[in-house]
Amino acid sequence: MKQIVLLTLILLLNSCTAQESIIVEKNKIDWKNYPSLFQNEEKTKFVEKYHFLKNVEMYEITYLSDGLKIQSFAAIPKKEGKHPVIIYNRGGNRDFGALQLFKGKAKRPVAYYFSKLANEGYVVIGCNYRGCGKSEGNDEFGGKDVNDVINLIEVVKEIPEADTEKIGMYGWSRGGMMTYLTLPKTNQIKAAIVGGAPSDVTIIDRPDMETGVYAELIPNYWNNKEEELKKRSAYYFADKFSKNVPILLLHGNSDWRVKSTNSLKLAMEFDKNRIPYRLKIFEGGSHSLREFKDDVDKEVLNWFNRFLKNNETIPNMELYSN
Repeated sequence: MKQIVLLTLILLLNSCTAQESIIVEKNKIDWKNYPSLFQNEEKTKFVEKYHFLKNVEMYEITYLSDGLKIQSFAAIPKKEGKHPVIIYNRGGNRDFGALQLFKGKAKRPVAYYFSKLANEGYVVIGCNYRGCGKSEGNDEFGGKDVNDVINLIEVVKEIPEADTEKIGMYGWSRGGMMTYLTLPKTNQIKAAIVGGAPSDVTIIDRPDMETGVYAELIPNYWNNKEEELKKRSAYYFADKFSKNVPILLLHGNSDWRVKSTNSLKLAMEFDKNRIPYRLKIFEGGSHSLREFKDDVDKEVLNWFNRFLKNNETIPNMELYSN
């Protein structure tokens, strides 16, 4: 009788702890559905630009976040084995800057940029936050939509090729803000990179951002303006970042969208709190740093190789003298 009771308890415990799949749908992208890419002269251009795809499989994955269906894309190396992971956080708001395979408003179409990183031996995944692309819900510009990023970590756990002990996060512009907001909420990210990211949105250099983005997307904005903006400003919670997660900050000092003083201010707070970081300001660099594209790609790959692939020791941030 005791054995039966014990067996029943074990079954109950297993049923309670068993986690349901967060992935609703996972579709491998079949390039045969894009015939216009493979015709005549366009075929040659496509093959040249997207040659990384020959070593990569791409998927569109729909997953659940707070009960909402969220659209994401993933690029997975064809090479057997497990690979480190890069979670990419897109910039923009609503459909501006939304992740797309090829054309449209996407400055870095995922078929190109994701496959380029995946070609280096990484599983790369990123989502369209709620309220954009095919994702349900409403964009809150750093509100509950941060959960869409956090839940990508759970999605990654259901990808057999992903090494979930080696997850990095990479965000640009608003995606950098999303990265800042995510890092203090999880201990599963091992290294991070942010580019052209706002760290103090309480300073409004562009009035159109307040009226056309903040006021429209942030819930109850005008009644709680200061509180809501501080919540989205890493400068005010820099002490909450882990001392075990090295962060690379990239910025151009001719960036009109997000001034480089954002990264400078945050770097000073990181320094004060002994958070491992590296700051690189590109002279005359724009918001996207397109003028320094090759340099940026090298910086990104080197950072993730150091702390994800090569398991480099976290820099010692204690003050010392030789």
